[in-house]
Parts: sequence; structure tokens; C-alpha cells
Amino acid sequence: MTALLRYQAALLVRSQRWLPPVILYAVFLGVGVQSGQPILDSLGYAAAALLPVAAWLVRICVAGEPPAARACVSAAVGPARAHLAALLVALAGAAMLGTVATVLVTLISDPVSSDHQIRVPRFPAGGSGLLAVLACALLGTAVGALTTWPLLRSPGRAVPTMLLAALLSVVVTGSPAHAAVSGLVTGSQKGTVPLPLLPLAGAAVVTAVALAVACALTSRRSP
Repeated sequence: MTALLRYQAALLVRSQRWLPPVILYAVFLGVGVQSGQPILDSLGYAAAALLPVAAWLVRICVAGEPPAARACVSAAVGPARAHLAALLVALAGAAMLGTVATVLVTLISDPVSSDHQIRVPRFPAGGSGLLAVLACALLGTAVGALTTWPLLRSPGRAVPTMLLAALLSVVVTGSPAHAAVSGLVTGSQKGTVPLPLLPLAGAAVVTAVALAVACALTSRRSP
């Protein structure tokens, strides 16, 4: 499996198709996060903005391999393992991107509540933001896995579905991503640092199921 992950990571890096989602995420942060803003609010924004980027990275990784190469790899290790490697590389890329963003946001933000009246411990807030970022990276990976091949083949349907699902994952009550982000926002209003372990666990379960479904269908459907 390690060799497969290296192979998929090399495909992603060399293709440079990761540049548009990374640039888009940087633009989101540049517009929505400014130096001196309340730290938990900024971390919540960074986490929410990562979810559609994670879904986009999944689509890039799944579609980044030439059909002939995909057929060879699938024949050698099995289509499910090959597909899982692509999904895991996308998840790792989103998690790394979110981690870097969390560190930067933690350093430049003001460790205060939304009304600037209560001090908020900087590094515990950063840890809470990192958990929220990981929850959004996981759920974005799940969205990407369920809105691309082998479930949806037509880009005309897959891309709008992916965008809509990513949006709903952030705003709908009950979503692990919504719970993680809203926890940060509520914590900023109260001047307390939340610990979004339950949203992270929920996102992990949802993602595991989504990846299992996608990989199972990959074994049954040819590209």
C-alpha cells in the first residue's frame, strides 16, 4: 500500500492540477482572514473553506491517472486498493493544507473573543481549530468520493453535485463539519475554547463508509 500511496502522490504533485484548489483556498483565506481578527472565528472560517477544496482534490486524484495506467495498476493490486490509494492521497493533501492554514491563522489572529473582551488561549485555540480542520478535510473527502467516479461519471452532473454537497455539509445542522465550525464560532462568542472531538469522530465514520462504498463500486464498474 505504501508504494501505491507514493505513486498516487507523485501523480498528483507532477500533474500540478493541485494548484487551482490550493490557490482558491489561499484566496479564501486572504479575503476572509485578516491579522488581528478573533482567533476562533478565523479558525472556523479556515476549516469551513477547506471542505470544498478537499472534495476537489479527491476529484483530481481519482481522475489524474491515464486510463491505460489505471488499468495496469488495477490489474496488479486490485481496483479497490488502487482507488483507495487515490482517495487517501487526496485526504492527506487536504489535511496538510489545512494544517498549514491553521498554523498561520493561529499566529496572525488576535487571541480574544468575538467582542474582543475575553482573552482566549492561543495554542489551545489552534489545537481546536486543527481538529475542526481535520473534520472538514475528512468530510470533504467523503463528499468527493461520493460525487466522482465510479458513482457519478458525467462531469456535468458530478461537479454541481459535489459543490452542492460540500455547501450542505457546512451549513446543514447535524453535519460533523457544521458542528465543528459552529462550535468554534460559539466558543468565540463566549470566549471559551471548544474541543470538537465528537464532530471529528463523526466525520471519520462518515468518511470511512463513503470510501468503503466508493472502493466497493470500483471493483464492479469499469472506467
